[in-house]
Amino acid sequence: MAVLPCNQLPEDFDVTDDRHLRGVDTQSVTSLNGVRVTDTIQNLVPTMKTLKFCIRALKLWAKRRGVYKNVLGFLGGISLEIMAARIGQLYPKALPSKLLYFFFVYYAGWKWPQPVGLTEINPNSNDLNLQVWCGETTERWDRQHVMPIITPVYPAQNATANVSKSTLKIMVDEVRSRRPLRRPAPRSPRLPSG
Repeated sequence: MAVLPCNQLPEDFDVTDDRHLRGVDTQSVTSLNGVRVTDTIQNLVPTMKTLKFCIRALKLWAKRRGVYKNVLGFLGGISLEIMAARIGQLYPKALPSKLLYFFFVYYAGWKWPQPVGLTEINPNSNDLNLQVWCGETTERWDRQHVMPIITPVYPAQNATANVSKSTLKIMVDEVRSRRPLRRPAPRSPRLPSG
């Protein structure tokens, strides 16, 4: 739920428009950003229809492996969506099975705390001056994040701020254990001599 400074929403209300954040309290901005992030991801990934199958499979995998629950310091739904959307941006023509394959290969080698993001971080929009995730630059709290997955809307936030070093290690181990093994190239059959 979000409290907006208006009596009635117009029919053509665009929740992704940053101007609608003016005069809105911090909790309402956080609530609105859930919808704003989902809508923005759909606009940033050319093959969202295909990616949805991959996201469902990733959520099922994360739940079954015990690495799904943001409040417990693991991946949440939005962080998995952002990570999968990044793969969708890199491999826009891939089928869901290939997107899953690339997900595990790509993140098995990821150098955390390097942030994962879908867009450039916008430091300010419409002179709103909201607090934006800034990584290693100035904010001490942001520098302590061990697995930054950055939301693609203003104000950019870390979707995995609850991740600790121990939960990160568990998740990295799980991703690496699912990484497909490299199989040797098949040998050509031997022709009978003679």
